[in-house]
Amino acid sequence: MRASGLNSIEKKAAFSLAAVFGLRMLGLFMILPVFAIYGEQLAGYSPMWIGLAIGAYGLTQAMLQIPMGILSDKYGRKPIILIGLLIFLLGSVVAAMSDTIYGVVFGRALQGTGAIASAILALAADLSREEQRPKVMATIGMFIGLSFTIAMVMGPIVAKAFGLSGLFWFIAVLTILAMLLIQFMVPHSVNKAPRGDSVALPAQLKKLVRHPQLSRLNFGVFTLHMAMTACFITLPKQFVASGLMLEDHWQLYLPTLIGSFFFMVPFMIYAIKKQKEKQMLSASVLLLTLALFLLWYLPMSFASLVVLVIMFFTAFNYLEATMPSILSRIAPAGVKGSVMGIYSSSQFLGAFTGGVLGGLIASRFGEQTIFLVMAVISAIWLLVTLGMKPLKKSKNFSFAINVENEKQAGEVAEQLINMPGVIEATIVFTEAIAYLKIDEKIVNIAEIKALLNQPK
Repeated sequence: MRASGLNSIEKKAAFSLAAVFGLRMLGLFMILPVFAIYGEQLAGYSPMWIGLAIGAYGLTQAMLQIPMGILSDKYGRKPIILIGLLIFLLGSVVAAMSDTIYGVVFGRALQGTGAIASAILALAADLSREEQRPKVMATIGMFIGLSFTIAMVMGPIVAKAFGLSGLFWFIAVLTILAMLLIQFMVPHSVNKAPRGDSVALPAQLKKLVRHPQLSRLNFGVFTLHMAMTACFITLPKQFVASGLMLEDHWQLYLPTLIGSFFFMVPFMIYAIKKQKEKQMLSASVLLLTLALFLLWYLPMSFASLVVLVIMFFTAFNYLEATMPSILSRIAPAGVKGSVMGIYSSSQFLGAFTGGVLGGLIASRFGEQTIFLVMAVISAIWLLVTLGMKPLKKSKNFSFAINVENEKQAGEVAEQLINMPGVIEATIVFTEAIAYLKIDEKIVNIAEIKALLNQPK
């Protein structure tokens, strides 16, 4: 009963969750191209407070991803996501109503407090079978990349028309739209894992942080977002120096990002079909390292910038799309929220660190040195990826099931998870579908079918 492609539930989950993630990331990215200019109009302005206003979001995100991930394990994904979006909405309103830099900093920090990235990625994993999970995660990753492009175009337009306050109000409207998508479009699931796995204890977190395979991915996403943030301290200036005016930068971002997606897709298809995820991960890190090194080494012209930026974003988008799917396959059953929380914390901490470190390097050693330092750190990441183990595959099945309510779905899932050979059981009761991750060597399919009223 296995499907060769995404089924209706996985398609709905992929696009609705990707849309929510994309709308959320617009709230972060739309500020970047305009805040340094429009922030000068706020009382209490100083360059230090501008930097703090931008970085406060990433810092609070990094601090709260793990707690929010734990809460999503315990209380469910969708309730925690909705609470996080509500907090983000309040932060947007606070920033919109503030006429001082201090109020905007508080609003931005409050936005980051609604840390839902880990819960969204965990819900995406819950709603997809293992062999289809890379496609779902890739959809989310592509929407994140597209949200960056859209933000670079829309941010200056909205800010010019309505001012900085209007920009935050616009972000608030986007947040309300994301809440509606979560409530009415995202499928509901009941996920059951072995006893003791549903609530992550401090001892479990410590073990997850030290997990040799998970830690490689956490270091990787930290490095990836540190490099991206640090490079964008100087890349816009490189574009201007090459003859492209600031208001025309979208004409470079749009084709280079589309080009990077075009080059990324064949890599993803090859990795999935040939089961070469580890090798392609290392190859993408190598491409990223090479792009960063050449950005430092080569004399910059417009043509070379376009080629190197395409190289950078091809590697960036491939890694952004595939690492969460690899993470979800490695993650122990029942602690996806905690694992994704650690991963997302590393991601946002990397972005925060990249801004701080990039600014420090630029002020002391020149902006061009940023590329060299990021290339060296990326080369270290390449060495780390070489120690990753090949991914193990379990069998995934989907069954139709007759359940009338969430309580009944939970009871059936509990019975399933206690059967020998059942690694994980997820029931989407609103669509009458049960997803099982099993060990075929010891599982009894006939017994499972009998429980689910399936013909033997």
